[in-house]
Amino acid sequence: MAKESMKAREVKRQKLVDKYAEKRKQLKEAGDYVGLQKLPRNSSKVRLHNRCKLTGRPKGYMRQFGISRITFREMASKGLIPGVKKASW
Repeated sequence: MAKESMKAREVKRQKLVDKYAEKRKQLKEAGDYVGLQKLPRNSSKVRLHNRCKLTGRPKGYMRQFGISRITFREMASKGLIPGVKKASW
């Protein structure tokens, strides 16, 4: 389980990315790199980190499902993910 402060930091970064997305796009099209440098660092989409939607775990993230590998295994074993059969893992 991730710390609540780490989850909150990611939410804050996501809000900044959403807020400055249009302005960042306009500055890139205009080639104004000095203007881009003046924007907050956390407003860049590159600074976001993928986290498991259920546990908040940052490592072993599976983009297709939006969850970590451990959560995926647990859900697959319980039969909650359709089309996945337990093999020898």
